[in-house]
Amino acid sequence: MRKDKKQVIGEEIADEPIKLFLAVEPADATPPSLHKLIKAYRGLRVDDFERFVGFFLAAGFDLNATDADGHDFVALIADQRMAEPYIDVIKAARA
Repeated sequence: MRKDKKQVIGEEIADEPIKLFLAVEPADATPPSLHKLIKAYRGLRVDDFERFVGFFLAAGFDLNATDADGHDFVALIADQRMAEPYIDVIKAARA
């Protein structure tokens, strides 16, 4: 990176880029709701993911969607090192 360029990490993003995660569709048999949650988890900071969950629910998607093995979003990411704050967002949204 050039010395005159400032590196920006973790800058809050606008609503529209967050809502783009609602448009992603699975290429396999993964339920669309589960696929959207996984993509948003992988692509958003936890604060932005929390906003995404609000848009996700408003659009009528299912936080409890499961894969063919019966695993929901929380079960799929639970063993990942940085998953805890994302799991907390899901648990709060389910309450």
